[in-house]
Amino acid sequence: MSAVMSAGQVLADGVIDFNVQSLVDNFWALTIDGLTYGSIYALVAVGYTLVYGVLRLINFAHSEIFMLGMFGQYAVLMLLGFTPRGDAYTQGTVLTVVYLLLAMIGGMIVSGGAAVGLERVAYRPLRKRGAPSLVFLITAIGASFVIQEFVHFILPKLTGEKLGGVNAQQPIRLVVPSVQFNIFGAEVTNVEIVIVLAAILLAVATERFVSLTKFGRGIRAVAQDPVTATLMGVSRERVIMLTFLIGGLLAGAAAMLYTLRVPSGIIYSGGFILGIKAFSAAVLGGIGNLRGALLGGLLLGVMELYGQALFGTEWRDVVAFVVLILVLMIRPTGILGESLGRARA
Repeated sequence: MSAVMSAGQVLADGVIDFNVQSLVDNFWALTIDGLTYGSIYALVAVGYTLVYGVLRLINFAHSEIFMLGMFGQYAVLMLLGFTPRGDAYTQGTVLTVVYLLLAMIGGMIVSGGAAVGLERVAYRPLRKRGAPSLVFLITAIGASFVIQEFVHFILPKLTGEKLGGVNAQQPIRLVVPSVQFNIFGAEVTNVEIVIVLAAILLAVATERFVSLTKFGRGIRAVAQDPVTATLMGVSRERVIMLTFLIGGLLAGAAAMLYTLRVPSGIIYSGGFILGIKAFSAAVLGGIGNLRGALLGGLLLGVMELYGQALFGTEWRDVVAFVVLILVLMIRPTGILGESLGRARA
């Protein structure tokens, strides 16, 4: 009771703004923006969910896999002849789509390769030695900082200061946001449509892949009972590699979508907060549940924007994690709360 009274006193004293009218006035605009960010969180959250479902490992380095995807797609655009500039590329829709796809594929290759490499270098030796879960967790956190500092200090030397370093990359803008239609007065741009549709399609395709294909059955079998799955002829190591690869590919796709929304967001530490939010989204929806990752990402994106309107921009990240805590207090397993090993179509 005293904690509730203290929180109420803080609001009453004006330490935290509480602007209900701002939420009411901008409800639909906030919802659209929240779904845009939430779609990106959802794609990254699928990677967390897949790895946890198979290995019971929280791969905190997954946020840096996402960050490497941003640098990968940026490098592809530079190889294609693009240079950072203030204005956007305006040579036609077809060529723009082609370049976007090439950049996304480049980012996915970098992220997918980095994810598989991380599993081989950091996690597989621990698995072979039967290391406890705490060692895996510490290794994941350490790997996260190693990748960050590689991009921060070493990558600039390898690329002649063209990539990496302390500052964000100068943006390369391929798409100019333009309003396509309105929802109750809120503008919906082409960028927002592409991000939401692409993210949902990729997340749903991943869920279908895991539910319906032979490889997907192998993933679910190892997630449910790795010993029995091995006895039945399923290669556990191959499944683990595939799991990291899928998560990395999705992180690379999310990186392209994120830079469409935030062109100046490519920096060595750019995946840290987003990765934590994506992990929170996975937990919110039900860690180990692919549909839960999608639901959790969308909900978290919307709720943090609502919180920003209510309490101010500086409280946006705080609101996201408070929502997570409140949901877990009511439902500790998350909203859907179903593990990958038991999930069915």
